[in-house]
Amino acid sequence: MKYLVTAQEMKQYDKNTIEYLGIPGPVLMERAALAAEDFLKERFDAVKERTKVLIFAGMGNNGGDGLALARLLAADGYAVAVKCVGDMQRATKQWKSQWQTLQHFPVKTDSNIAVDEYNVIVDALFGVGLSRPVEGNYADAVKEMNKAEGFKLALDVPSGICSDTGRVLGCAFLADVTVTFGFCKRGLVLYPGAEYAGEVRTANVGIGQESFLGQEPEMYTYEKGSVQLLKRNAAGNKGTFGKALLVAGSNGMAGAAILAAKAAYRTGAGMVKVITAEENRQIIQQGIPEALYGSCRQLTESLDWADVIAIGPGIGREEQALQCLKTVVERSRKPLVLDADALNLLAEENGRMLAEELRAQGAEGRVILLTPHVGELSRLLKRTTSECKDDLPACAKILAKRFHAVAVAKDARTVVCKEQGACYLNTTGNSGMATAGSGDVLTGVILGLLAQGMDAPEAATCGVYLHGMAGDLAAGLHTEYGVMAGDIAECLIKNQNKKA
Repeated sequence: MKYLVTAQEMKQYDKNTIEYLGIPGPVLMERAALAAEDFLKERFDAVKERTKVLIFAGMGNNGGDGLALARLLAADGYAVAVKCVGDMQRATKQWKSQWQTLQHFPVKTDSNIAVDEYNVIVDALFGVGLSRPVEGNYADAVKEMNKAEGFKLALDVPSGICSDTGRVLGCAFLADVTVTFGFCKRGLVLYPGAEYAGEVRTANVGIGQESFLGQEPEMYTYEKGSVQLLKRNAAGNKGTFGKALLVAGSNGMAGAAILAAKAAYRTGAGMVKVITAEENRQIIQQGIPEALYGSCRQLTESLDWADVIAIGPGIGREEQALQCLKTVVERSRKPLVLDADALNLLAEENGRMLAEELRAQGAEGRVILLTPHVGELSRLLKRTTSECKDDLPACAKILAKRFHAVAVAKDARTVVCKEQGACYLNTTGNSGMATAGSGDVLTGVILGLLAQGMDAPEAATCGVYLHGMAGDLAAGLHTEYGVMAGDIAECLIKNQNKKA
């Protein structure tokens, strides 16, 4: 896994490294500058004589990193200039030390620097601690950097990006590459910060897991190749790999049921039974003949048959859908995935008692997974959509605690939260997956993994990861403009190996 840290976590790990591990702050600063220099040399050494680097340095330790970088580049023969932004009297102790050392190197530092003479722009204005809008001279500097031509590099975090949420604080530096130090910051992965960060490279500067001192970060993601699927039993039969019950598809919405059922099969479920409107019988049997069919009248007996249950895709919000949801909640305690209209029904006044019952069941140990997109999340939490988007991890955690469940909050970066413990932030997938039916496929993927015996948090995180990987494969075949939900379901089969 790859850790994603907040500003507070990173500051604590930095402090632990200095005070407990005994690595001095100036050494960490030098290592940060060396990491940035290594990147620039890798990219520009072949054209060193044509490369001119301009570093915008603030008055904090991020600016100190920039000053150290200027010194190292100058010593290597690069043409380098530094433009200082802020009051030097208020600079940090390490900044002032770096500034004194820099005076002995051929680095231009006067105030009459013409930005258009430089083809590499380095942002070292702010580090991870920025929490207020960028204003005044700093805002002017950000705009000047963005307007300049050439390659743009940010040190640690692009100035103006909240390192915790990825929000733009007034204005922000638009980087081609961000070299971040120690651990990747959340705001470099969450949108819109991810767009401003460009390619993110995480540099080892001496702050590692030894610096946690028992306090691990509260968020992580998977790196490619790190997802372990359940091993298939070579002697198994269709019952071995689980019986999944899917309640989906109202009259005219059979597609949601087909997509979810197909995804459950493609993920490895042994048997899938679809409970849907009677009008959908022929469409279901033609669209996915492998699935068993049942009408809503057969729901109760089907609950006994199933190992795991999912309800919601395309069921609508009419009385019949509410009655199906009531039956699933009240007459079963089996693992349950709730998506789409099932969540909308819980958020409405006539679903309030069912929501209370679910909370009680979650507290008693029933396995519950909720998979809302941002709009559904806002309805469940009685918050605005913008409030949920601004801090999706925090809202997902609230939902998980409220229902004693696993919450899968879907957006461009989907978050998976348990009631306790670290959250997972997904980094697979692409804009082509913002298409009708994509969420139905994800429901089927999670249902299929649960059916095979994967525990709920792992089924949710692996499911989201695999769903995104399938979307990336689909985009490779059809471009991000042409991806349809069915393409994602079909591409799931390409992820079915030991490590995805």
